[in-house]
Amino acid sequence: MVLLKVSSWKGVLCFGKQGQLSPCYIGPFKILARVGPITYMLELPEELKGIHSTFHVFNLKKCLAKGDIVVLIDDIQLDDKLHMIEEPVEIVDQEIKRLIKSR
Repeated sequence: MVLLKVSSWKGVLCFGKQGQLSPCYIGPFKILARVGPITYMLELPEELKGIHSTFHVFNLKKCLAKGDIVVLIDDIQLDDKLHMIEEPVEIVDQEIKRLIKSR
């Protein structure tokens, strides 16, 4: 069982949290086969069916935990490079800042 790295680059919102609080890995996923010396094929769920199932070892992390500590991927939208798609919902608050000579 391994965890899959999700890229968290600038402008990308991960799992509803921003910055350092966003998780870097999702999973765990089962390893199906070793394709090459540094690539592995994973068993991905239906939500990730558009992503190729073979990954480099730098994108994987060994899952040491036993149990069901899984980050849910029901409400997550990923593109082909495993970047999260950010969609703003609404503007919650707006404030006009008054300075000495301007607003």
